[in-house]
Order: sequence, then structure tokens, then C-alpha cells
Amino acid sequence: MQLTSPSFAADSAVPAQYTCDGSDVSPALAWTEPPAGTQSLALIVDDPDTPKKTVIHWLLYELPPTARVLPEGVPTKAKLPDGSRQGKNDHGKIGYSGPCPPPGAAHHYFFKLYALDYKTGLKPKATAADVEKAIKGHILAQTELIARFQH
Repeated sequence: MQLTSPSFAADSAVPAQYTCDGSDVSPALAWTEPPAGTQSLALIVDDPDTPKKTVIHWLLYELPPTARVLPEGVPTKAKLPDGSRQGKNDHGKIGYSGPCPPPGAAHHYFFKLYALDYKTGLKPKATAADVEKAIKGHILAQTELIARFQH
């Protein structure tokens, strides 16, 4: 399983439109086929470069195993039409909240996609701790795409 984005290349800068400097919409993502037996997918986007703790920017779970793309600008709704659910990011919002680090060194943003052997059963608006606990021991495969951003 491989995760890519038509919005930016791996290990490059996140374009401003996907950050607090722009319209702060989620970038488009695409991935290759997950392993056989995948029952759902989960996406966690985080920034480990903050001094106190890793900041969660996006939690998306219960993605159908047949999904291969997320379009640009996923609505910031707790439940999406395909049954996917979004959790609460560390900015207190549902859905995507783009990079917005303080001025200084570049921060790295990890887009992590997990193929799971079951549906988590988590309700919309779950926290990162809820999602991480629910996927533990159920990951069939995982892939990541890393980008960076600085002010």
C-alpha cells in the first residue's frame, strides 16, 4: 500500500492553500490497494515537531476498504456520505486543520494511512487517543506521506 498526493510531492512543502496561510482545505490523497482482508481504513495526520506534544491535524476513520482517494477539500463534517467518520483534531475542530506552526524551523506533517482488519465502531468526533486505541492490534498494513511547512 502506498500513499501519494496530487497536491504535493513527498518530502516537499505543503502548498499554502492547505495551511492557515491559505484556505486551509484538506489536500487530495490517493493510495494503492490495501491488503486482502481490509475491512476499513483510517488516516491520522500529525505534527511531531511541536515542543510539548504531537499535534493531531486530522482524524478520519471507518473509510470503506474500496476507497482509493480523498478529494481536495473534504467537508469538515463528523460523518461523510460514504460512511467515513472524522474525529476531533487538536484545534478542537472536526475534520482537517492544516499546518500553522509558529515562525521558525520547518515542521513535518505525517499523513499516516492504516488498513485495518475490522471496522472500529467509533462514533463521529472521536479523539486521537480513541482512534489510536481502536486501531492497535488491527493494522494489516500502513503507509505514510511526509511533507513540511514553515512560516
